[in-house]
Amino acid sequence: MQAEYRDRRQQLMAKIGNGTAIFRSAPMAVMHNDVEYTYRQDSDFFYLTGFNEPEAVAVLAPHHEEHRFILFVQPKEREKEVWTGYRCGVDDAKRLYGADEAYPIAELDEKLPQYVEKAERIYYHLGRDRAFNETILKLWQRMVAMYPRRGVGPMALEDTNVILHPLRLVKSPAELDLMRQAATISVDAHNQAREIARPGRYEYEIQAEMERIFRVRGGMGPAYPSIVASGANACVLHYIENNCQMQDNDLLLIDAGCAYGYYNADITRTFPIGGEFTPEQKALYEIVLEAQLQAIEQVKPGNPYNAFHDTAVRVITEGLVNLGILKGEVDKLIEEGKYKPFYMHRTGHWLGLDVHDVGVYQHGESAHILQPGNVLTVEPGIYVVPDTKPAEDQPEIDPKWSGIGIRIEDDVLVTDSGYEILTAGVPKLIEELES
Repeated sequence: MQAEYRDRRQQLMAKIGNGTAIFRSAPMAVMHNDVEYTYRQDSDFFYLTGFNEPEAVAVLAPHHEEHRFILFVQPKEREKEVWTGYRCGVDDAKRLYGADEAYPIAELDEKLPQYVEKAERIYYHLGRDRAFNETILKLWQRMVAMYPRRGVGPMALEDTNVILHPLRLVKSPAELDLMRQAATISVDAHNQAREIARPGRYEYEIQAEMERIFRVRGGMGPAYPSIVASGANACVLHYIENNCQMQDNDLLLIDAGCAYGYYNADITRTFPIGGEFTPEQKALYEIVLEAQLQAIEQVKPGNPYNAFHDTAVRVITEGLVNLGILKGEVDKLIEEGKYKPFYMHRTGHWLGLDVHDVGVYQHGESAHILQPGNVLTVEPGIYVVPDTKPAEDQPEIDPKWSGIGIRIEDDVLVTDSGYEILTAGVPKLIEELES
């Protein structure tokens, strides 16, 4: 993978020219008191380096005469490593990660200026690390103050997201290999979940079995908090309590995916716990399934990003009108957003190193145009939240629909000629879900 990281850095350096780009590692996150979560590197930092330790800074300075890629890292310290784990250290930062030069992180203030002083601009994203933001801002201000005397130096500070995230949006073959592995593990976990789900079991039992598969198959664990929502719990979009006992005649909505090699899968399936849909569940499920199938057909190079969402909205709105849950002319209902009490989220998002991966969806008035290598989710749903109050011009909601929540989600790769569903191995047709 080091060749892959090197290629990414070269692509970025080609775009910044005589600038200097600076990236800060993710901080350690505290679970409670002095107990920390398992460390997870900042995605931009990892994308460019593959380095997975905290307290590090990466610098890209393509204009520098000797050092184009510089790492500042924690030094080797035996006493601390006994407590918190082995460190790469300065020497191996060069040997293992391809840095032209490496320094202890304590020398950042002393060494960093030499990689900035002749740059035309500094590229840095003002993130959540306020202390480090202040370090970069002070460095930039100092360089600006020196410009009248030297005539060189960075007069502008520009966000790295603008140039890096379009690169991340198009997945390389190496990235797709990792995403396919994450998808394969997630598919197997979902299929196992459907095998063991039955009335009387608890949601957390299903969660535990799926996450066991994530880990035993070599994954990093869940890509996000697993959602295992039975009955009306499925009407809570990000339900993660997973503590209810499953009942016969209820649906089970599972939204869960595996992280593998830092890349993520994201799958949702909804199926009858007792083996058969009720008539109301089946009617709504058919609408969501049709919305997803038609939306996926809109995922192809050259299409605007919003085409698949607009398609799903139309299918869902038409279906709700046909069932008498909505009343009115479809175009007007869509224009006025009358479908939103039942379908309140977008139909998908980018997927990759982050579950909600980076990349713009809209360029001013124009939607992003899909291109080969983009990976996105397609996940329409219908949620009849209990006690939903209809608008004045809408019919009362028949109680038979109340508490039904359905979502179907797949991970879809844009290919040269159309699409590839990475998560197609999880059944979703009604005849496949009814036993």
